Amino acid sequence: MKQASHRIQVRTRGKGLYEITDQIATWLAGQQIAQGLLTVFVQHTSASLVIQENADPDVVRDLKEFFARIAPDAASWYAHTIEGPDDMSAHIRAALTATSLSIPVVGGRMALGTWQGVYLFEHRSAPHTRTIVVHLIGE
Repeated sequence: MKQASHRIQVRTRGKGLYEITDQIATWLAGQQIAQGLLTVFVQHTSASLVIQENADPDVVRDLKEFFARIAPDAASWYAHTIEGPDDMSAHIRAALTATSLSIPVVGGRMALGTWQGVYLFEHRSAPHTRTIVVHLIGE
């Protein structure tokens, strides 16, 4: 059994979904582990990870709209406001999604479906640099 880990830095331009499938796949290709399990983890509380369709950009647009409606910025009932009007909504959005993903590795590649992509979901309005840790175990 072999293991490998790596950090990926993603610079965001503010709220939105940023596809990171290719960055992960490039690192994975160099690991020489044919079968195993890949864990993808974001080290932040106001960003998250999702596996989503990467063929139709309307999916990304609709997801952004949905989360804006269920966790609006600057809601009057938020107590945690010291970090800005988009911070508490970002924490709620991150809580409703995932901070880690488990993806099977088959034949040295992520076993994603045809239209699936891995995305960093930035929930803050300002640009950030987000750190994603990938860990692979297998043989």
